[in-house]
Amino acid sequence: MSTSAQPKVLSDEEVEISLYAARKKIYPRAVNGVFARWRWVFVWLTQLVFYGLPWLTWGQRQAVLFDLEARRFYIFGLVLYPQDFIYLTGILVVSALALFLFTAIAGRLWCGYACPQTVYTEIYLWLEKLFEGDRSARMRLDQGPWDANKILRKTGRQIAWIAVGLWTGFTFAGYFTPIRELGQAVLTWDLGPWQTFWIFFYGFATYGNAGYMREQVCKYMCPYARFQSAMFDKDTMIVTYDAQRGEPRGARKRSADPKALGLGDCIDCTLCVQVCPTGIDIRNGLQYECIGCGACADVCDEVMDKMGYPRGLVKYSTQNGMAHGWTRAQMIRRAFRPRVLVYSAILLTIVAALGVSLWLRVPLKVDVIRDRGALARLVEMGRIENVYRIQFMNAAEQERTLQIQVEGLPGIQVASEPTVHLLPTEVRSVAVRVQVPPGQPSGTHPITFTFRSADGALAVTEKTTFLVPR
Repeated sequence: MSTSAQPKVLSDEEVEISLYAARKKIYPRAVNGVFARWRWVFVWLTQLVFYGLPWLTWGQRQAVLFDLEARRFYIFGLVLYPQDFIYLTGILVVSALALFLFTAIAGRLWCGYACPQTVYTEIYLWLEKLFEGDRSARMRLDQGPWDANKILRKTGRQIAWIAVGLWTGFTFAGYFTPIRELGQAVLTWDLGPWQTFWIFFYGFATYGNAGYMREQVCKYMCPYARFQSAMFDKDTMIVTYDAQRGEPRGARKRSADPKALGLGDCIDCTLCVQVCPTGIDIRNGLQYECIGCGACADVCDEVMDKMGYPRGLVKYSTQNGMAHGWTRAQMIRRAFRPRVLVYSAILLTIVAALGVSLWLRVPLKVDVIRDRGALARLVEMGRIENVYRIQFMNAAEQERTLQIQVEGLPGIQVASEPTVHLLPTEVRSVAVRVQVPPGQPSGTHPITFTFRSADGALAVTEKTTFLVPR
């Protein structure tokens, strides 16, 4: 949608003003070139990862699985629990800082090449072209009558779009439910309510966003387009039009001398507008709708080649680079400016801290709680006993046998079974009885539990208290 003020006179005194114009469908023209090839490289790369990752196995399980029911996240050899939420927080902070850093340097290249909205729009446009033809053929088909040819082409395109959407929704659900089990459930029509919901919801979102909403998502729904100006400066790389070289624009014959005609290199063919997925005219300068895909640069280079003019009338550059005529080396040097160095330093620090924390992470979590139903009691031979409820969480995928030891008071010992056997990724609660000999001073005394693996490679300590009654 674009804002407009279109007065409509109702009477001599009343005027109706329409603030919004109806959306005009954009028919992006296909383009070849180096940036178009890079976009398809990222389409293949991102989709191979997205569609292929759930099918990889790691040992006896799915390599990447976010098992919400069991409250475990499996990422290759790493098993995370809700208690490891700090790592998710760290990943989100790293992603935000990486976005700031990347945007300050390279603008909206993420949007133009790797954003899911852009990737799936490319896939859906390719399917549309496959069934309905190129830009002019699609426009003629939409304007023509509903005959057998139109119905056949539109139906084929819809079936292909729905199939891609449903397969995408199925793959998405496969990250949260083992995908092989999910596939069997689909084949036997035995899907649960949540799996059914997410397959169809995510599939419908893909179908609607990439098939119909397209540039509307980028222009009106995505917040990135709105706050990018806070991260841009005049040394940020953007898609730019060289107005000094291109203006005044105008049509001419290929053999004509533009200088003799008083014209610049832009022949006003409007192909840069026709290939733009958001329908903007890059010649009007930097606009928030521009996703930095470089399609206009590709098609403009083709036109310059045909006219015999130098390439680069539309290109990736910076505002300072265009204003001062800088070389590529000068613009690269300006990339290492203070804000970029600050972003980089903070990002590297957080990544290093997150990596060290994961490296030093102990794959065993223990929580010791004194049984409040029996704070302290006298047992045989006058010994004093406290009971503890110990929660074990084996965060590894191998079995563990742990020795339970306690210290902190003279003669203190574990009176119950001193070993516990944990299965892979098992969460288990165990009651442990601890006793001390008679004659201990009354009150609360600090003690320490030590849980040591049988091979001695792992040891976890937890502090608690022992209550001696009066």
